[in-house]
Amino acid sequence: MIQLLYTVIFAEMALILTLLFKTPLRKLVIMTLDRVKRGRGPVMVKTVGSTVLVVLASSLYSMVKIQRRTVEAGPLNPTDQVLMSKHMLEASLMGFVLFLSLMIDRLHHYIRELRLLRKTMEAAKKQSRGIDEGKNGSAEEVKGLKEEIATLRTKVSKLENEYETKDKEAKAVEAEAEALKKQSEGLLLEYDRLLADNQSLRSQLESIDLSLSNSDGKKST
Repeated sequence: MIQLLYTVIFAEMALILTLLFKTPLRKLVIMTLDRVKRGRGPVMVKTVGSTVLVVLASSLYSMVKIQRRTVEAGPLNPTDQVLMSKHMLEASLMGFVLFLSLMIDRLHHYIRELRLLRKTMEAAKKQSRGIDEGKNGSAEEVKGLKEEIATLRTKVSKLENEYETKDKEAKAVEAEAEALKKQSEGLLLEYDRLLADNQSLRSQLESIDLSLSNSDGKKST
């Protein structure tokens, strides 16, 4: 389970990095995401997300049960410590998977919005240039054209402002992705530490079992 979650996290991080930089692979990824969001794709994504949420809730519930046992029966025994560490790591990884999925969805949305804004701005600028070149009509036509040019320029200015806003949002998401990369490195270090603790606790359990079996053998003799 934990290895699967790490695989999904690394795949999602690679997908985010692909979306952040202009490469031929980025266009392929965007086309794939467009297809996923059509037809039955959203239903499948929601189903998988709901399943992960249910498993996350189950891990959290198990952690609460172990915590209650500590309150009632005193300090945790080695088995409960191992289980607590396992559930905590799984819950952290599943939450991270859901967060990265949300980031991928938002990045894809912003990229599509930026592409639409660029196309609209180019069309508006071409129309404005065409109107500027055709100013040789009557005074009323010139006045009407000037008004239309002013309207189009206002629209272009508005679109440029929207483009700048979306660009800032995309940069903010890029910075957040970098922060998530650092957080993932921290989780890897924590995972290695938990594995070492798990191995130590298992060795302690084996020693305790061996001592108990030796004491039982002495009693029987």
